[in-house]
Amino acid sequence: MSSKTFKLGRTPRGHDSRIPHMSALLAGVTLPPIPASKDWTVGMPANLGMMLNDSLGDCTCAAVYHARQVWTANTGTMVTEPDSDVEMLYEQACGYNPSAGGEGPGGNEQSVLTYLLNTGAPTGASGATRDKISAFVEVDPRNQDDVQRTIYCCGVAYIGFNVPESLMPPGEQPPQVWTVVPGKTKSVGGHAVVLAGYDANGAKVISWGQYYTMTWQFFSTFVDEVYAIADDEWFAANSSMDPLGTNLSTLESLMQALKQG
Repeated sequence: MSSKTFKLGRTPRGHDSRIPHMSALLAGVTLPPIPASKDWTVGMPANLGMMLNDSLGDCTCAAVYHARQVWTANTGTMVTEPDSDVEMLYEQACGYNPSAGGEGPGGNEQSVLTYLLNTGAPTGASGATRDKISAFVEVDPRNQDDVQRTIYCCGVAYIGFNVPESLMPPGEQPPQVWTVVPGKTKSVGGHAVVLAGYDANGAKVISWGQYYTMTWQFFSTFVDEVYAIADDEWFAANSSMDPLGTNLSTLESLMQALKQG
């Protein structure tokens, strides 16, 4: 399989001061410890679908639908939305024009999340229904504990990173374990994925419909944006779960500056 079937598409991270930060939420708050390891993908299929990320630079949107797979798999039955919904989100949240051809413009993670907050991801056979998120919070990539808490509390962490050339070897598939390879750290583009598990060695990645492991060294070297997403159905099904040291209504109130209308 050619490496050309593995597309990227994350544009440089944004800096929107209206987005709340997890560090501010947790300031002065003492939280109970989280487990040393967690894997929300247990029992999920080995192949989760490419979500068009083999032909389009829609990783910011594909990651959203992989997150929905994790959420639904752990609250009932896993739901995989059709590729047409992924493409619709890419058009509406990122400005992709199918008639223009090519991979499209890529996407900005903060813009995609703001769109999910206000309009929601297309779902169902025709994309006629919408699934909105309740809130999203920025997490400091330098704080590994907060990143792990995000995964544990929210099911996934939605992240963006600069892809080193070692991850995209010409004519080959990406390696199963993502590590820092000296001399091969030059960026070949940006990528968005979700992390759906963690342990002392690294985080469990869902990308291109497959599972990978990202070592914490790789994470600290290349990741430059992380978001905790509050999905109301997730927290309704996990009522004992602490939503980032606060509650869902407080998180929703923090979104007012980003909400339209």
